[in-house]
Amino acid sequence: MEPFENLWAIPGDLIYPDENLEQAAERVLFELTGLNNIVMHQSQTFGKPDRHPQGRVITISYFALLRIEDFEVKASSWAGDVQWVSLKNMPDLAFDHNHILNSTYEMLKLKLQNEPICFDMLPERFTLNEFQQLYEFAMDQAFDKANFRKKIKNIPLIAHDEKQQNVKHRPAKLFSFDKDAYHEIIRQNRYTFKM
Repeated sequence: MEPFENLWAIPGDLIYPDENLEQAAERVLFELTGLNNIVMHQSQTFGKPDRHPQGRVITISYFALLRIEDFEVKASSWAGDVQWVSLKNMPDLAFDHNHILNSTYEMLKLKLQNEPICFDMLPERFTLNEFQQLYEFAMDQAFDKANFRKKIKNIPLIAHDEKQQNVKHRPAKLFSFDKDAYHEIIRQNRYTFKM
């Protein structure tokens, strides 16, 4: 609708009376993009009085961490088109969606420093270099390899005997996140995830 007609927007819609917030977020994502069974994290609430031309609208935003090559999106319902867009190439979005996106990105960076949500984006077995590259991309800064390794020393990782396959360089050792050890440490209140 005017003044935002033909602008891109973050997928969103109204909540049904019989839905909780998580159900609504899952339904809206599926209806507009075809994405299903995505682990989502609640981000923030946006409620400025003048953010929508039809009246007062309160938005609860969610984000998901996933590897886009594993998912195919398709426009559904009333969405005219849908596509992945790099944060660095984000156009002007409808409503206050640029503000929502930027605020959620800042929230994501905080969560990446304090919660093990980064492992949603890594393969089940990964190299420490892949782990570091994920943080460098998310934080938009380079990390010294030695300092990064010191930062992650308290994160419970399983070192596997296997190495990378089919690479042009010296194969690196593979690791995985030890969820059981992490939950046990949290249960015993002995640890907080901190990058």
